[in-house]
Amino acid sequence: MRLDKYLKNSRLIKRRTVAKEACDAGRVFVNGRQAKAGTELEIGDQIAIEFGSGSITVKVAALTESPRKEDAAGMYEVVNG
Repeated sequence: MRLDKYLKNSRLIKRRTVAKEACDAGRVFVNGRQAKAGTELEIGDQIAIEFGSGSITVKVAALTESPRKEDAAGMYEVVNG
C-alpha cells in the first residue's frame, strides 16, 4: 500500500493530499529513510512523522484498504510520540 494512502486510511493524517504534501516536504520517514508518497509499505515498517510541534513514530501492524473508523487505530502501534 502506498504511504500517503496508508496515512489517510489509518487516520494518522486527515487527508491524502496533506499526507502527500508532508512527504514532499521531507517530514515523513520510513525505516529511517526520507520517504516519498508512493513508497510501498509492508507490515513491520516504522514510520516517523514530524509535525509542527513534535513527532510520532509508529509501526505498521496492518494494511487495510478501507477500514472503518473504529478499526483505523488497529493499523499501527505507537512506538514513541
